[in-house]
Amino acid sequence: MLLKEAVRLFGACSHVEGDLNLPLYDGDDEDRDGVPAGVQLLADQIAAADAVLISTPEYNKGPSGVLKNALDWVSRTKGKPWAGKPVAVMSAAGGRSGGERAQMVLRGFMVPFQPRLVSGPEVHLANSSKEFDESGQLTSEIYRGTLETLMQNLRREIER
Repeated sequence: MLLKEAVRLFGACSHVEGDLNLPLYDGDDEDRDGVPAGVQLLADQIAAADAVLISTPEYNKGPSGVLKNALDWVSRTKGKPWAGKPVAVMSAAGGRSGGERAQMVLRGFMVPFQPRLVSGPEVHLANSSKEFDESGQLTSEIYRGTLETLMQNLRREIER
């Protein structure tokens, strides 16, 4: 829901939600079978995008294993799809921190890929299941304003 709200606040654009339903990374499988088609598709989508927005939940003080697996797989593709790419990150979680630690860890995961990470404002949506109305829009003016500013900063980074 946070991604959909971010797209709405970003304004007119086309977007694609990446499919992270990928096999677990295994170097032996990669050596034998190569990069799976779904991984290559995701890497190609990243490469073609003007920018990437990543939202992560928080599981055990970090991003989801599914997200980490996707990052690991994409790092194995040719062409360095993340290099120089404007990227904004945000997090949503059921707890009080709103995924703050997950987002911090995710930012660290991104460093080797050398994207242009938008530094903020940080969006850590706490009690996320209670923060959206029935139409999927954020109910808190503070969260909505912070997310809108992050989207404006992402747009400026694209234009840079």
